[in-house]
Amino acid sequence: MILKTLYAALILVLIICIYFAVLSLISRNEPKLGTANGRLLPCPDKPNCVCSTHDDEAHFIEPLSYSSEQHVAWQKLKQVIQAQGGKLVEDKEDYLHATFTSTLFRFIDDLELSLDENNKLIHIRSASRVGHSDLGQNRKRVERLRNDFR
Repeated sequence: MILKTLYAALILVLIICIYFAVLSLISRNEPKLGTANGRLLPCPDKPNCVCSTHDDEAHFIEPLSYSSEQHVAWQKLKQVIQAQGGKLVEDKEDYLHATFTSTLFRFIDDLELSLDENNKLIHIRSASRVGHSDLGQNRKRVERLRNDFR
């Protein structure tokens, strides 16, 4: 009886590991990112994304603000992202895309920034590529970024 329970537990652990490995492979596929009509794309209908350019209450997060010159703020933000383990993927004058990879299963999250120079704001979108819930990790990432950026 104990042996059957042990085998069942091992099979369950194996199935869970395979599931997460498949999700990790799926997360390598880059989603459609960028801006449309001067705004970051909206979040999908899942709780694993936050975005400052859309009014959806469940996904909304305040943009970053800055008082220095735009290029100084942009450079500091890139340094903060890299210090937090982010990898810069695309770096334009008014748009930045970085990725963060989880330690255990190597899931990839996308962080996008869009500069609103007229209002001295940096709009932000952070989203998981796979899964449904991220247990608030993208929101926490943006808040850590905000704190370190200050």
